[in-house]
Amino acid sequence: MLAGAQLPSFRFELGKVTPKTWDGGWAKEATVAEFPVSEKLAGVLMQLAPGGLRELHWHANAAEWAYVIKGQCRVTTIDPQNQAQVVDFAAGDVWYFPRGFGHSIEGIGNEDCQFLLVFDNGYFSEFGTFSISDWIGHIPSEVLQKVFAVPAQTFANFPKSEVYIAKGPVPPPLASPAPPGSLNSGPLTHRYHLLAQRPETFREGTLRLVSQRQFPISTTITGALMRIKPGAVREPHWHTNADEWQYFISGRARLGVFGSHGRARTEEMQAGDVGYVPQGYGHYIENAGNEDLELLVVLNNGNYESISLTGWIASNPRLLLATNFRVPESTFANFPTGERFMP
Repeated sequence: MLAGAQLPSFRFELGKVTPKTWDGGWAKEATVAEFPVSEKLAGVLMQLAPGGLRELHWHANAAEWAYVIKGQCRVTTIDPQNQAQVVDFAAGDVWYFPRGFGHSIEGIGNEDCQFLLVFDNGYFSEFGTFSISDWIGHIPSEVLQKVFAVPAQTFANFPKSEVYIAKGPVPPPLASPAPPGSLNSGPLTHRYHLLAQRPETFREGTLRLVSQRQFPISTTITGALMRIKPGAVREPHWHTNADEWQYFISGRARLGVFGSHGRARTEEMQAGDVGYVPQGYGHYIENAGNEDLELLVVLNNGNYESISLTGWIASNPRLLLATNFRVPESTFANFPTGERFMP
């Protein structure tokens, strides 16, 4: 690891964190408390067994973006207009819930479902959300009787504190097509099939990008699935409008970050690690291993913006570049004539 003055570590070993466990699954998180540099984005790696239920809850201070790594799950949502959706997700799918939307996640199928949750607030904590069991457990039974028009005794055996993850039977398949009058879905879907997207293909890898342009409900978060071949580089660039949070799915990588005034740092990354780059910081990602590198990149803005080093240099006259770098103008004769996203 190479470190310049005053730059903190941009790496967090999420994969090595001891998870919090329940009968129906487990979770481990990377917020600013565990990963101080990550002030604008937080993440949670979660796994649910078939029938495992991440109970009904909402987040008051962050929107939620997720990528399903393996398995299947069923997600329910409700929005402020009381429009609801029940949707099944599989590996490669993405969901997005705006801040405050009520939702649940349940493992379905025959294998565990693992997914990565990313939140557009580094101070968010998955373990400090608003859970329905916790809320109902703190409302007097006589109030609940009035609200639900059932006897107060109905709630005698309800939990008195947060359940968080429950375990029950695997739910039956969704009706297809749904019976008339059985759904009340909003105008914007919460699901995007990212892995089904035709990727942008480069000689040294692929990119699947999902911003608000492709996924209109995702107004505060852009996500990307990137695959980089051995020896290749996601070229040096910076984002004008967003911080970047990375989760390394497989392979080994080298993350280089530049923070101005001679401050630079290089981190060695591996599967299970999280990386973070503050808005405006120059950075690159190099495949440092012998197998393909696969990673998720998440930015806290629904509109994707990036400026590349090769594109920037190519846009300037050679004479200006020669003056800038104090070298002969001929030095730039064979430089690229445009952006090289993944050389």
